[in-house]
Amino acid sequence: MLLNIFGIEKPENSIEWMIFLAEKYAGMFWKGTVLTLLIAVLGTLLGFLLGYVIGIIQDAKIGRGDPVLRKAPIRLMKFIAAMYVEIFRDTPMIVQAMIIYFGIRQANIGITPVSAGVLVTVLNTGAYMAETVRAGIGSIDQGQREGAWAMGMSPMKTMLYIVLPQAFKNIIPEMANTFLTNLKMTSVLNVIAVQELFMAAKTVGGNYYKYFESYLVIAVIYFVLCFAFNKVFQFLEKRMGGKLDYALAVEYMDND
Repeated sequence: MLLNIFGIEKPENSIEWMIFLAEKYAGMFWKGTVLTLLIAVLGTLLGFLLGYVIGIIQDAKIGRGDPVLRKAPIRLMKFIAAMYVEIFRDTPMIVQAMIIYFGIRQANIGITPVSAGVLVTVLNTGAYMAETVRAGIGSIDQGQREGAWAMGMSPMKTMLYIVLPQAFKNIIPEMANTFLTNLKMTSVLNVIAVQELFMAAKTVGGNYYKYFESYLVIAVIYFVLCFAFNKVFQFLEKRMGGKLDYALAVEYMDND
């Protein structure tokens, strides 16, 4: 152990206690970190897919000449999507976790704390990503849609092959930010007994009544995780953005 290497028999200050707790309960901190990452990854990916669907529904257009049988279902879906987004954007995630977990259990439906935690993260992420997707779709020039329609493409094919691929590229930075947020927000899931990183620190701190030092340990872990993933996302964003030192073909034509 590091304390033994430096000839320290018993921790006396906060730094020494941090080292002691990190070493003695490394397994517990590791399991909490893995579970935190698992919930954040699943919640972000599934929530992103949900947000994509909700965003497309919100962007659906209703023409004046459309039949009633088409207008009614679209309006109903848009209303449900709008209510879902408003409810989950306007309530705290910690409250959502309590309501969903205990509400499902009260209905005599078996659900584990981890499953409930993933579900809450997915629904919360989907609500925020829906607005991002809608804005991403709206950022695509309307002329591209009109050009696709003029070529005979249906509105659905235009959305799938023309609009969404470009919107996806614009959404990637926000998706990365959402993942980093979810990575930190999993800490609120300790209220439904999810054994994530914050819960691990709470348990470890209670063993020696060293909560301050225990929370400092996970603060370092959170910082390292977020810092590392942030650098990875910045690298991917630059790669997807392409080279900045290109020259337009028009310039070469003018020189000729």
